[in-house]
Amino acid sequence: MFVSILTNTFTVCRDAAGIAGNIFAFGLFVSPIPTFRRIIRNQSTEQFSGLPYVYALLNCMICTWYGTPLISHNNVPVMTVNSIGAVFQIAYIILFIVYADKEKKMRMLGLLLGVFGLLAIIVAGSMQIVDREARWIFVGLLSCGSLISMFASPLFIINLVIQTKSVEYMPFYLSLSTFLMSTSFFLYGIFNFDAFIYVPNGIGTILGIVQLALYFYYKRKSVEDSREPLIVSHA
Repeated sequence: MFVSILTNTFTVCRDAAGIAGNIFAFGLFVSPIPTFRRIIRNQSTEQFSGLPYVYALLNCMICTWYGTPLISHNNVPVMTVNSIGAVFQIAYIILFIVYADKEKKMRMLGLLLGVFGLLAIIVAGSMQIVDREARWIFVGLLSCGSLISMFASPLFIINLVIQTKSVEYMPFYLSLSTFLMSTSFFLYGIFNFDAFIYVPNGIGTILGIVQLALYFYYKRKSVEDSREPLIVSHA
């Protein structure tokens, strides 16, 4: 009886964390919209890079494959959130290609084909592994590595914030969405006993806390500095 209640409680908590993760991830997926509004308005990609969207697409597709029943059990929220993310990234990449110059167009098309080709190799290669557990470990390691590298990418921004003592290049809502999504899927992974989910998202949670702490520290510092009098009277 007790075991049954505990199992049901874990299932409810897991599903709630998965749904929350999907909701918070939406904030991440829509965060590039202001950038693309500017690109569409100016009819040019200017100095913006399309690489983050290509990399995000690859990450979403690998994690979507990991979340399918062919690879892992009870990971539908992982599959849904990453499939939605992949659709967003494809839309961003298409817009980028439309407004990019010829050189960037060709480079982005090549990278996009490379992503689909690599995914095809991963899918075909993993399906050659007959043992279900070995297949799960193989794709799980790939998705885990992909997620860790994605969560580690803000380290450059963190370093920039410390050097410049400014949060200009670290949007608050993007950092908050990353933290909330990582925390949700960290809990989801724990309740689902899936190390390939809770390990990378645990790292993402820690980095999210660091980003938010830096944001509030330097934001408060800049406010305090702005309140200091420009001319000090010695009368």
